[in-house]
Amino acid sequence: MAALSLEEISTQLESPNLRDRMVALANLRNVPPEDAVPLIKKVLDDESLQLRSMAIFALGIKPTAECYSILVRILENDPDYGMRADAAGALGYLGDARAFEVLSRAFYEDTDWLVRFSAAVSLGNIKDPRARQILLQALDSKEVVLQQAAISALGEIKDIESVDKILRFAQSDDWLVRQRLAESLGNLPTPKSVSALKYLEKDNHFNVAEAARIGLKKLEEMDNQA
Repeated sequence: MAALSLEEISTQLESPNLRDRMVALANLRNVPPEDAVPLIKKVLDDESLQLRSMAIFALGIKPTAECYSILVRILENDPDYGMRADAAGALGYLGDARAFEVLSRAFYEDTDWLVRFSAAVSLGNIKDPRARQILLQALDSKEVVLQQAAISALGEIKDIESVDKILRFAQSDDWLVRQRLAESLGNLPTPKSVSALKYLEKDNHFNVAEAARIGLKKLEEMDNQA
């Protein structure tokens, strides 16, 4: 099927048929950000939450000068928690260090766990070491997914000092938590990380053992490059 022209995409984004609008938005995949973003903006207030979600995600992977401010506005003001969570996630894809403040505020102030989860993940994605205190606090959350996000993000920001704090999750009943721990330790070169990964390599869940094996290999390569 031939790719649609920008004019055709623009027209189709105004179609009363949701499927037409979704196909048109998907057709922006290979369009340069400068041409794509004005068209993405046409459906940011669409009646379909699914289409809005796709549009918000698209802003994160089609960065232009205005994407950051649009996503911040959605994160801070949208009444739908799903859209706020999508905006938090898209800010992580942008990798803009300015997002640290707004993501931190979302983590502390938003009442929905999904938004807080997305904010924690994105704090890892923007790799800002200032996120350390927030992420350490998230380790104590009652929500297991927030613990998972924090464990991963501490690895992303390469916070070596947090190794002792996250090792307690090696005994977690949740295999996904153990997997996130193994992945995180692979970014944190310390003797304790190596010991923990060797322990996790014997885990009875394949995904955890595999993540530990990959983590050990990463640490070995770091050691060889040092």
